[in-house]
Amino acid sequence: MRSANLLNDFAFKYVFGEDCKEANDALKSLLTVFLERKVNKVVVKNSEMVKDYSKMKSPRLDLLVEFDDQTMVDLEMQLRQTKDNLMNRFPYYSARLHGSQDMEGKSYSQLKETIVMIFFNVNIFENDNICNTFRYKCDGDLPFVKEEKEDRMKLRTIEMPKVDLNKPLEVMNEQEKMIYYFLNCHKGMEDSKIKMMIESDEVIQMLEKRVETISDDRWKKIIEDFQKLHENEERIELQLELEELQKAKEKVRKAQEDVRKEQEDVRKEQEDVRKEQEDVRKAQEDVRKAQEDVRKQVEEADKKVEDANRQIEQMNQVMKQGIKAMLANGMSLELISKSLSKSEDEIMELLK
Repeated sequence: MRSANLLNDFAFKYVFGEDCKEANDALKSLLTVFLERKVNKVVVKNSEMVKDYSKMKSPRLDLLVEFDDQTMVDLEMQLRQTKDNLMNRFPYYSARLHGSQDMEGKSYSQLKETIVMIFFNVNIFENDNICNTFRYKCDGDLPFVKEEKEDRMKLRTIEMPKVDLNKPLEVMNEQEKMIYYFLNCHKGMEDSKIKMMIESDEVIQMLEKRVETISDDRWKKIIEDFQKLHENEERIELQLELEELQKAKEKVRKAQEDVRKEQEDVRKEQEDVRKEQEDVRKAQEDVRKAQEDVRKQVEEADKKVEDANRQIEQMNQVMKQGIKAMLANGMSLELISKSLSKSEDEIMELLK
């Protein structure tokens, strides 16, 4: 077993991105296989290795490649699913790459094709395709442009775990062979399939020559840098996660404060309603007392009227008896009327 591991970001960039003919040939072979188009000439625009990655948001040891027709490809090796959302990250890379073209004083018909190509060592999409190409399309797969050649911005994904590593070598296609080599090149000639490919496949032979140029000490340094980079990535991701958690907590705190304020407002409104109800109750009680007082006054007045009527009745009875006595003694009705200051009709009414 050897230290070689092409899934390592540093090793991947070193093998395919170094400024030498062997690396350039290996890169052209890689692009030919996975872009499924003949690649005659490419130039790596960022062949230098990252020196300071302590502030990198995520490991971006990408290869920025330009073809002879000025097509640009951003090539990456993505080992694992990160907490920093991949489905948002790579369209962002694609848009940034496409927008990096200098269009000052030019027609947009002169925009060159840009491709972001990512090798994933995790399954991303729920289909059996090892390679998927994403373009602008409308709902129902209606293309944004009439002809595919007019589609200048693409995202190409390669999901290595979808390769059946137990498939016989003779039925593997070029993409499957190269992915198998990426995943198992650390085994070298100890792996029977690697050995057969090195002996019979020109592309794999070319890759093997590049891998063999890296000394054990160089591999150790690459692995150390790789570990530091990913430790830093995990640290930054954890920091981002903590920041997001803090933001989420702050949102919850504000929401709770808003709920508390709303509850306080409701409580105040309920207190106001309670006071209004108490005022109404008091007013009703005052009305009830006033009605009770009026009722008593009415009762007292009725009693007084009743007493007065009784007294009048008693007086009338006395007067009636007196009139009868007067008539019995021979007094005339006219004389009785004058003595009582009542009309004869009133006297006759009393006598009924």
